[in-house]
Amino acid sequence: MRSNLSEWNKFIDDHPEAHLLQTGNWGELKTSFGWKAERVIGKNCGAQILFRSIPGGFSLGYIPKGPVGENWIDLLPEIDSLCAEKKAIFLKVEPDLWEEKEGLPFFQEKRWKRSHPIQPRRTIFIPITEDEEQILASMKQKTRYNIHLAEKKGITVNIANDLSIFQQMSAITGKRDGYGIHVQAYYQKAYDLFHRTGKCDLLFANYEGNPVAGIMVFAQGKTAWYMYGASTDAERNRMPTYLLQWEAICWAKSRGCSEYDLWGIPDMSEDELELAFSSKGSHEGLWGVYRFKRGFGGTIMRSIGAWDRIYYPSLYQLYLQMMKLRGRQED
Repeated sequence: MRSNLSEWNKFIDDHPEAHLLQTGNWGELKTSFGWKAERVIGKNCGAQILFRSIPGGFSLGYIPKGPVGENWIDLLPEIDSLCAEKKAIFLKVEPDLWEEKEGLPFFQEKRWKRSHPIQPRRTIFIPITEDEEQILASMKQKTRYNIHLAEKKGITVNIANDLSIFQQMSAITGKRDGYGIHVQAYYQKAYDLFHRTGKCDLLFANYEGNPVAGIMVFAQGKTAWYMYGASTDAERNRMPTYLLQWEAICWAKSRGCSEYDLWGIPDMSEDELELAFSSKGSHEGLWGVYRFKRGFGGTIMRSIGAWDRIYYPSLYQLYLQMMKLRGRQED
């Protein structure tokens, strides 16, 4: 059945394993920036579907890190009906599952096609159930050294709420490392939605009272996510980002989370990553962040990827061609 936001939030409360991107707050965030969130709930499962309007009265559908629960196939009639109402050319589904679940019956119909994921397919999970000394001991020696070096060199970390400073840092980071950033209103909306429920905080690393790095961290159920991070070009020799990341891990642990998701590394095997990372520049895709993230230990995980459920085949092919011209190959 279709559900409103209140019903969906209750459903998510009953499913603490749900990913952050399936929460009602995430749907509200995306609704403020060009999408429309719809929700359907079945007997033991549910899905938050994002729709974006495109010319001609059509739309694109997307289920990020969902559906939630079990027996997803029971949702298909309602999902298809909703996509028909929205004149969705296709629905992209990106489950919150890992590669060993490849054989899901949900994707066995001919209408599904393997496709390009939107979210990073590979990430690093750090278990944080042990005490802090044991978590530190599982990190690489250089990372532990940098954490302690930052403390010795006068870096402090505090929780703050100044999104304008974070936006300024993000602009510096994006220009330095060669990736796009969100507008300040996006970060502000994300912070406001999740902070009011105790599931998000903004942390700054400071030197002599001046913020030099920031991180926005989120928690949902047993998992915390390092979603957005930024730094200035000042005091980098004091290793502020290492202490900042460590304090974010401690923040997650204090909220009862058992794992910390570092959210996004290059989609290569661990052997390939280790062979290549030292020769890659920080501006080359996710290589700079991998060089940083690998030191915190944890386990590399790879999602099962994404599937497109195609409703208008000819328009779908046209869409793929357009994405290819824009440098966003879909398969």
